[in-house]
Amino acid sequence: MSAPRVQYDVADLGLAAHGHSRIEWADRSMPVLRAIRDRFAAQRPFEGVRIAACLNITAETANLVRTLQAGGAEIRLCASNPLSTQDDTAAALVTEFGVSVFARHRSDSVTYREHLDAVLARAPELVLDDACDLATALHTDYQDLLAGLRGGCEETTSGVVRLRAMASAGALRYPVVAVTDTPTKNLVDNRIGTAQSSIDALLRSTNTLLAGANVVVAGFGHVGQGIAARLAGLGSRVIVTEVDPARALDATLSGYAVLTMAEAAPLGDVFITVTGNRDVIRDEHFALMKDGAVLANAGHFDLEIDVAWLAANAIARNVEVRPHVDEYVQKDGRRLLLVAEGRVANLAGAEGHPAAVMDIAFGMQALSAEWLLRTEPGVLPAAVLEVPPGIDREIARLKLAALDVTLDILTETQLAYLTSWSS
Repeated sequence: MSAPRVQYDVADLGLAAHGHSRIEWADRSMPVLRAIRDRFAAQRPFEGVRIAACLNITAETANLVRTLQAGGAEIRLCASNPLSTQDDTAAALVTEFGVSVFARHRSDSVTYREHLDAVLARAPELVLDDACDLATALHTDYQDLLAGLRGGCEETTSGVVRLRAMASAGALRYPVVAVTDTPTKNLVDNRIGTAQSSIDALLRSTNTLLAGANVVVAGFGHVGQGIAARLAGLGSRVIVTEVDPARALDATLSGYAVLTMAEAAPLGDVFITVTGNRDVIRDEHFALMKDGAVLANAGHFDLEIDVAWLAANAIARNVEVRPHVDEYVQKDGRRLLLVAEGRVANLAGAEGHPAAVMDIAFGMQALSAEWLLRTEPGVLPAAVLEVPPGIDREIARLKLAALDVTLDILTETQLAYLTSWSS
């Protein structure tokens, strides 16, 4: 394994000034991360630690990188999704903050893999993943680096699904914190942030009137719940598809129609997938859809909608009929509209979550990485681990303090009542 020939690969360093402005603008809405950065700068918990990160290259991500860097970390960063990379942000990280960045908007699969290789070239001690690509590379092509790893963090539900599959098969070789699985992050990031940013992407890309439209939401987890609620608030007729009985019951009692995808396909004007699985919308569903049906994916991987089938079977593909919208013409003349190539729409077709949301998510990421590093090597098992509850509460506390929200404090009598069975 040879070291990369260059310390960065970005589209245009001349974009750095604009990127720096974008990063500073986001930072205004990230008080939690600023507070953590100030403490890290004073305590330097990551002094000399090598971190490899595969994340969406956005202004918000840049502020996470700055925070870890303030704590003494040496960071190499690549993109977890080619369509989410902000080239100006990448340039600013290189020129303004001295970070080794390997990311270009719309890079091809070969370049994407080269960028993964580049961030692993320095034998990281910690890895920050967004959908498990670094973990996969480490367990396949870079197994010689596993012995030096202290642990990792995973930001996405899709990545945690893959990591748990690895753990079940006995393949996972280092501890990974499932940053996505905390009460605070599920509320603010998954349910609120993804809902707003996914609908933002849909409106930017298609300018569709959602009031009165039949919108099919595939999956009723935290993300699906948030998207369905906001669509209903905009006047959409929401249809939910599910495979889990408890979630289907939740959707039904929340007032949504629950159908199979085969039943929903001829009714839907818009389809949004949020399951973390593959082939949720496939050939038999495409055959039933209306002319002009809009297809969008809010899960991380571009497999939830069977884009490969569309590409192979459409008689024509009209690229960018609107920004981030491709039109697939079927043999009977129907046109199906695919947003952001079936990739994660809120990042590819919009700007991702608002900075105030990512303040929570990245604060959780920073404190989880610190916890991993402060835990003695060998103590934590090679498994998918929960974020320590104290970290979740600390992030919520910092956010509430920034919002100038105060809480009641339990009295001694109340504490005694809650801790005694005889009171």
